[in-house]
Amino acid sequence: MYNLLTLSALETLLKSRFKEGFLSLKDLPQPSTFKDMDKATARIVNAVKNKEKITIIGDYDVDGVTSTALMKLFFDEIEYPVEWIIPNRFKDGYGLSANIIPRIQGTDLAITVDNGISAVYAARLCKEQGIELIITDHHLLPPEVPEAYAIINQKQEECTFPFSDVCGAQIAWYLIASLKNALGVKINMMEYLELVSIAIIADMMPLKHINRAMVLAGIKALGKSTKPAIKAYLEHSQKSVLSSEDIAFFLAPILNSAGRMEDASFAVDFLSSTNIYDARVRLERLIDFNTLRKTTEQEITQKAMMQVKEEDDIIVVVGEEWHEGVVGIVAARVARACEKPCIVLTQSNEGLLKGSGRSFGACDLFAIVDSCREDLEKFGGHQAAIGLSMHKNQLKGFKKKLQESYLNGNYLKEELDPEIVGELQFSNISFDLTRLVKKFEPYGQGNPTPKFISKNVEILQIDTMGKEGEHIRFSFAQEGLVMQGVKFKTKEVFEVGAKVDIVYTVNENHFRGNVTLQIIVDKIIVR
Repeated sequence: MYNLLTLSALETLLKSRFKEGFLSLKDLPQPSTFKDMDKATARIVNAVKNKEKITIIGDYDVDGVTSTALMKLFFDEIEYPVEWIIPNRFKDGYGLSANIIPRIQGTDLAITVDNGISAVYAARLCKEQGIELIITDHHLLPPEVPEAYAIINQKQEECTFPFSDVCGAQIAWYLIASLKNALGVKINMMEYLELVSIAIIADMMPLKHINRAMVLAGIKALGKSTKPAIKAYLEHSQKSVLSSEDIAFFLAPILNSAGRMEDASFAVDFLSSTNIYDARVRLERLIDFNTLRKTTEQEITQKAMMQVKEEDDIIVVVGEEWHEGVVGIVAARVARACEKPCIVLTQSNEGLLKGSGRSFGACDLFAIVDSCREDLEKFGGHQAAIGLSMHKNQLKGFKKKLQESYLNGNYLKEELDPEIVGELQFSNISFDLTRLVKKFEPYGQGNPTPKFISKNVEILQIDTMGKEGEHIRFSFAQEGLVMQGVKFKTKEVFEVGAKVDIVYTVNENHFRGNVTLQIIVDKIIVR
């Protein structure tokens, strides 16, 4: 049973998500609270003074791309030449690996951003080549940590940085702040925070504590940005400001698409554009990648859904030549549709099964798969998202252990949907409600948009919307009160007059100067 909500009860519930209260930028810890930050800073300063060759090694997701762009923009601003590499997902694999060592020969100092904490063998190769290594990463530590000159990762036991859930771009930003102070240069850290806010949202960091403060400040700065890339995107989207939803659902997928479909270097080139003309051309290329990504993802999702076995607690599906770049999104789609964690694997050129997993609800997918680590060639990630590879002959045993691990680990699905905050009567849907909800923005990971359930609702009217009738507009009634609602991208069929329970969020619809309340329907349960 869900509790019946009043406005005051909802406010108490939303406040409880922020045990530390609402922090601001003045609450940010000092860079030196990171283990090895001062050591790494001194080494980089020394490299700059001695004109050593520095190479930045990033990753192909939004966090890795923005982290790389941040470091590139910083060194450009202080007019020090550096090399940078984003490994290609298909040719190189993830992060610092043996595959890219030949490309960084001659480097004096290599700095990883958003990767490296699992690169034991590649770190050994760096040492053999005389390349000094600084690792900056935010991912969970594996059983064996690489040998490096310095490792900046908030998850290390000896690290005194007080927040464990930060992304790679935040650590890169902190490193830049530390270097700024050590080098005595004048740069505006707020300009760098613009890109950091994008990475925090895209990498699904909980929007609490300093993450919330950095996102709010970063989003505000994005609206006034002088960066050609941001100006080109605002121009394309016809917006003057971006919300966290704009970033999560539109900008982040565009930035991600280059690495998914071809090469993430295109996204770094876009973010570090020096004029609006280049930025516009590069943005068009990313949009083309994203269009191709959507088509590919839809085709594979349909094939994946046909393999789903209802009896499995964790869904595992395998394709022959599914596009490696979209398996993570497909896993997320299947997980949401089936309300279960999902792992999607595809056959790689090396004869391995490679893929991604996405969790559902509060389930810790990383912990479950970690207990089956001996069957895997590579494995990494966090609670909500993982990457893995294995030999084909390991698959059967892996799937069996996975289901056992789920059951033994007490990961059974909760009866109540954790995203629903409570039951709401139509009589409590008001502008006071939307004002209250706005107070706790931005919403996202760790602070989901409040989702409500209303019971015993009658469907009064149904109309299709969109070019292909892919959306539905409803009129709902409860105890004499009528609400307008929209359900996007659905092929479900409903009947006028049916009594249903509806799960939804509430928003303000601005149209031709009028503001009305409408409900965005997530799920309709026929009674």
